[in-house]
Amino acid sequence: MSVKVHVVFYSMYGHIYRMAEAVAEGARSVAGADVKLWQVPELVPDEVLEKSGAKAARAAFAQVPVIAPDRLPEADVILFGAPTRFGNMCAQMRNFLDQTGGLWAKGALIGKVGSVFTSTATQHGGQESTLLSFHTTLLHQGMVVVGLPYSEARQMTLTEITGGSPYGATTITGGDGSRMPSDNELAMARFQGRHATQIAAKLSAA
Repeated sequence: MSVKVHVVFYSMYGHIYRMAEAVAEGARSVAGADVKLWQVPELVPDEVLEKSGAKAARAAFAQVPVIAPDRLPEADVILFGAPTRFGNMCAQMRNFLDQTGGLWAKGALIGKVGSVFTSTATQHGGQESTLLSFHTTLLHQGMVVVGLPYSEARQMTLTEITGGSPYGATTITGGDGSRMPSDNELAMARFQGRHATQIAAKLSAA
């Protein structure tokens, strides 16, 4: 049985893109999974992206297609990735989700599996508040929310600085953004992609 998976992300400097790739890799490990990687539209003007260095960083994933809200119902499971902005999701992802009112009115996402991953600049920079506040939107859409269970024991790692929580995979970028996702964080992202896809497969077969 085929399970359609959308990994929908926003990334400014590439951290969430790397996490999204790992999530997609985990999803693809499930037999019958049809996985597509998407990004949401950018809102920041080109000249601002240029000055901040984000434009050059975003060139690494410029080939990833931009998704429109009406593509979401095609999927059985949607894994959303977005960086944190002051303890909440970034404006680009919020703007995208705010355009799904028509889907909500039709109940188009009811019963779909939804899962979320994120990044912050600092170790305690609002990762869990971002994930939990994101879950609220998914619940309003009637989605089945899936996190990162403690069977993924890497989130309990104490031998290194690492992201990860029962609400979803996370990464820490460092104050200057120079830290890319660690092997431990990428492994958790792969686990989450596989786990959410397996649950969607079970629901589809029910």
